[in-house]
Amino acid sequence: MISIKSAGTRLLASLAVAAAAGATLLVPSAAHAAPAAQTAATAVTATPSGGLLRPGQYLKPGQYLRSLNKVYTLVMQTDGNAVLIKGRTPIWATMTNRKASTLMMRSDGNLVVISGRTVVWASGTAGSTGAILNVQNDSNLVIYNVRRKPVWDRYMVMVTLNPGRVLSWPVALYSQNRVYRAQMQADGNLVIVKYGKTPIWSTKTISKGAFATMQTDGNFVVYSAAKKPLWATKTTRRGSVLQMRNDGKLAVIYGRTTVWVS
Repeated sequence: MISIKSAGTRLLASLAVAAAAGATLLVPSAAHAAPAAQTAATAVTATPSGGLLRPGQYLKPGQYLRSLNKVYTLVMQTDGNAVLIKGRTPIWATMTNRKASTLMMRSDGNLVVISGRTVVWASGTAGSTGAILNVQNDSNLVIYNVRRKPVWDRYMVMVTLNPGRVLSWPVALYSQNRVYRAQMQADGNLVIVKYGKTPIWSTKTISKGAFATMQTDGNFVVYSAAKKPLWATKTTRRGSVLQMRNDGKLAVIYGRTTVWVS
């Protein structure tokens, strides 16, 4: 039986993300206007400025990074959640909850939330040495490599969708090789796309405004905008995650065990 357990009130309160209808999903176009070339920077403990988080810089609990137009603020909250806020409205978050965590732009290009020595969230961009995070005036968070090319933005989830996280337009789950992505279309169909244009699998759900969530009970479910289940993996191992694999398959993983594959 399909579980109809919601993704949780914390998710709904922390992320101002609804299953919104819109145009056909493409790679988000907001990842533009690369920042001007920057000089090398050392680690800082004060709040960085200019909308940029450079290699080695970090945000401790209570510190923030603001866009140049002062509209958008990336805050490392004391509860361990890194949140992008417009005014007083949260529009994106890492959905992490380990108190005293730090948000850091590593020199290897990976943006991470660290609790002690444990990485509890990562952008998945290791290998882009010297990359910079930019809090942009257009509401996007973008990581640019040293060639000033975007390698990540806030609409991308790399490889793993953790328990309690949602896929809704325009967010997409990417494979590590970036060949495949799982995306929720405006028509309510969850589709795996190859090279950004060729669909190879779908849930065959048609319901405008639908969204998908990897539930904490281990079930990956597509819901209508009215929160009625339309499709599910029917998996029940609590704590499982959803992964977009390099072979083009979606998989529900529990520990090292694959419990479902598309």
